[in-house]
Amino acid sequence: MINLQMNNLPTLLEQVQAYTSSGKVATYIPALATANPNDIGIAIYDKEHHCISAGNAEVSFTLQSISKVITLALALMDRGQDYVFSKVGMEPTGDPFNSIIKLETSNPSKPLNPMINAGALAVTSMIIGESNEEKIARILRFVRTMCANPSIHYSTEVAISELETAHLNRALCYYMKQNGIIDSDVEELMDLYTKQCAIQVHCIDLARIGLIFSMDGFDPYTKEQIMPPNIAKICKTFMVTCGMYNASGEFAIRVGIPAKSGVAGGILACVKDHAGIGIYGPALDDKGNSVAGLKLLELLAAQENWSVF
Repeated sequence: MINLQMNNLPTLLEQVQAYTSSGKVATYIPALATANPNDIGIAIYDKEHHCISAGNAEVSFTLQSISKVITLALALMDRGQDYVFSKVGMEPTGDPFNSIIKLETSNPSKPLNPMINAGALAVTSMIIGESNEEKIARILRFVRTMCANPSIHYSTEVAISELETAHLNRALCYYMKQNGIIDSDVEELMDLYTKQCAIQVHCIDLARIGLIFSMDGFDPYTKEQIMPPNIAKICKTFMVTCGMYNASGEFAIRVGIPAKSGVAGGILACVKDHAGIGIYGPALDDKGNSVAGLKLLELLAAQENWSVF
């Protein structure tokens, strides 16, 4: 059951509101530049059928890199661990999420982990389907099931904006294709990946996804095992080690729970066997994480003693 202390969510939002002024919204994807940098919202879902929210919790935003956790789970169910990790590594990196450096210097030349862009692109190429339409339909169905929200879809505007400007991601794809990590048509993979990143949710949807991961893939509402427990655990481990870009180590010390951020300002987090958290705050720091969102999670984790360590 959600701790009654959680009733102070509006107070915590007031405390972190000032942090939004120290961040900037993402502009390298033009469609994301229109977000209100002052927005900050949170929702928390627990396994006892309680949900609380505050602030801009129902403002829609796109998953962006948060989708990497979801497609990793789906690819692991589709292909199995041995195949997935023959193409993508398991190690964290101190480099930016869109860096190509490690692909050039590692032997074998495969992405270090599924949470950086190169690794996520390789993972998305593993999703089973006869066409991109079938593949994105499967990804959407998976997200809708976890959120219990059949209306979830991707933003065509954001997907197109991202596709038109994703030159570095194309370079990553071509490099990996040259080295046998992917065998997909690059433009088809880019089309699928940008649609995956452009899936729209709000904090309440995100908190429900977090709850599924917190319960090792089990939905306590529908009593359905949405993903195998071992796959949920793998995803949560990557969230701890790599989920907050190259600020993951500091986040583990300051907050200490599995979390994944996205450059639209979302943060997905989970507290084992207890609750899922969804946060939105589009003002980002220089690592690509929500400034106010990070502080909000830090305050909450300290208040509720959430750290897994």
